[in-house]
Amino acid sequence: MKQISLGGTSWMVPAVAVGCMRLGELDSAALGRFIHAALDHGANFFDHADIYGGGACEEHFGAALQSDPSLRREDLILQSKCGIRKGLYDSSKEHILAAADGILKRLRTDYLDILLIHRPDALVEPEEVAAAFDELERKGKVRHFGVSNHAPMQIELLKKAVRQPLLIDQLQFSIPVSNMVAGGLEVNMETPGSVNRDGSVLDYARLHDITIQAWSPFQSPNWSGCFLGDARYPELNQELNALGEQYNASATAIAAAWILRHPARMQLITGTAKESRLLEILRASDIQLTREEWYRLYLAAGHPLP
Repeated sequence: MKQISLGGTSWMVPAVAVGCMRLGELDSAALGRFIHAALDHGANFFDHADIYGGGACEEHFGAALQSDPSLRREDLILQSKCGIRKGLYDSSKEHILAAADGILKRLRTDYLDILLIHRPDALVEPEEVAAAFDELERKGKVRHFGVSNHAPMQIELLKKAVRQPLLIDQLQFSIPVSNMVAGGLEVNMETPGSVNRDGSVLDYARLHDITIQAWSPFQSPNWSGCFLGDARYPELNQELNALGEQYNASATAIAAAWILRHPARMQLITGTAKESRLLEILRASDIQLTREEWYRLYLAAGHPLP
């Protein structure tokens, strides 16, 4: 498994993290096999959130760890997210602390390696986030921190009070959903991609050594389904299949390798509960697309080059 430096630190982690949103679909035996399959291929980074299955995914995962002595906590990197409540976002100190305790209880662990603020809270008070992070760190409940779906100035606002490095920004990114790239390539144009929707978050992350974790790496725009094999993307799928034959890999692996090829050294978050598909995605860490191949896939998704 290819390793990347997390947040510009010396901490090396797998380039592919196992997203746990759908793990609640598996029974206990299947979940155990799934976790072991990931670990056997060097994927020991597991991404959770307290809203996945209403907490059931974390509970299910924690039960699997407790029931299998061969799954040692020190061999795993556990990350979770908090801040989304029904009908609102909440980054208050009270909610962050309560959410973290709930996550730890469900995962049946004494600490999280990483905690992310899941969504920007319009009513955020940076001092409250800082106080919560300080308490969690001081008590040994959380070791590192980051954010998800945050724009650069929202991160800067948090940094006004938060003293811990924010190592991660988890953002949606796939070949068709690549506004982070389009905004830079189509700068000063009147094309749709030229609209700056994220405050140049890709460049900001690279400048500040923040690792972008790419979620929904196979999603089409507007939550319209997976683009792999989709008739709406004939040229893209043709290119993916051709490169798959060239690299002896699936189209899924090539689509994932496209993300890992970017020099920002992103970490891809899987979203599958199928062991076979997980292994296809993990194969991407062994594939280094050329510059020409990367651009061919980008253009095949319908993006222009001005």
